[in-house]
Order: sequence, then C-alpha cells, then structure tokens
Amino acid sequence: MIARLSGIVLEKREDAVVLDVQGVGYLVHLSLQSMAHLPPVGARAQLRCHTHVREDSLQLFGFVSSEEEELFHLLISVSGVGPKLAVNILSGMPATELATAILHGELVRLTKIPGVGKKTAERLILELKDRIATSGLAGGARPSQPPPDSAADAALLSALVNLGYRPAAAERTAETVRRNLGVGAPLEAQLREALRLIAGAP
Repeated sequence: MIARLSGIVLEKREDAVVLDVQGVGYLVHLSLQSMAHLPPVGARAQLRCHTHVREDSLQLFGFVSSEEEELFHLLISVSGVGPKLAVNILSGMPATELATAILHGELVRLTKIPGVGKKTAERLILELKDRIATSGLAGGARPSQPPPDSAADAALLSALVNLGYRPAAAERTAETVRRNLGVGAPLEAQLREALRLIAGAP
C-alpha cells in the first residue's frame, strides 16, 4: 500500500492533484483543506496517503497534515462513511475544528457540511466522540498542525464554492489572493479581494 508520496505537482483538478513521482503521475484525491495548502504547479509536494482498493479500481486519498489523515481514518470507520464522503466532510472545516465539533456534539454545525445529513452527523458523534476525546485531535496545537491562516484559507475556498465557483477555479483565485494580500489576511479582506479578481476590477 502507498502510505506517502513526494514529487512535483503536475496538475491541480477540482478535488485532486496529479503528482509526478520519478516520472510516474499519481492521481491523489484531496479535501479542500489540503488543496488550500498545496504548493503551486511545478513545485515539490509531500502527501500522506491512504490507498483504497476495490475490485475494479485503486484510489489514493492524500493529506497535508497528520491530523487530517488521522481524522480521515476515524471517519471511514463510521458506518456508512466511505473515503469519498470522508474527504467531503474534511473539506467542510479544518481537522481540529471538525474534531471539536464532533467531540462537543455540535449537530447543527456538522449538518451544514454538504452531504452530511442529520443521521450521518448523529453517527459521527455517537461513534467518534469518545475516540476523539482520547486522540488529542481536538486539543492544543501539534507540531505538524497547518499554518495559522489555514482556517481562513479553507473558509475562503468554501465561500467561493458556495457562491457557485468550481473548486479548481476557486483554488486558483485563492492562490492569487494569498499572493496579493500575504499570509494571515482576515477572511473578509480575502473574500473582497477574491470577488474583485473575479469581477476583473482594476
């Protein structure tokens, strides 16, 4: 099984990246959280991976942080949650925030994630609450935690997607916003800049 990949970013798609590892292109599916922290096309990236094997296919799911990878494996242990839904859930908010929402039983917040209904949210809380409490995922910062601006970056991507923009286009716009405003800009300022870029305003 493939547990980690390190290579050059060849292409960014809506929910995946193509990584060139010594001449072989690997298609790796990512959450919007991980997509937000990928380096630009042409740069080197390292991803933690989960290999999902089916009778007719083999899929790779990637993560930029150990927290997201750990939470992914907890999610797919829940009844009715497969890898694709797990990645979709991870796209909804940063891993530590998601873990905290599950730990505190925040049903309403969880059901705001696209694809997560009340029953699924209830299962997440019921089956994962105790395991998250002992994992430390909802606790303080860890060495491999994403940069402080990760929540704002992911929130910007989520806002653009909710406005109807395709994830790939939203990611390109978010990259430009980060270059223009720098690291740590408030979400409101990022969103204003993104809308200005989309409108083509000078």
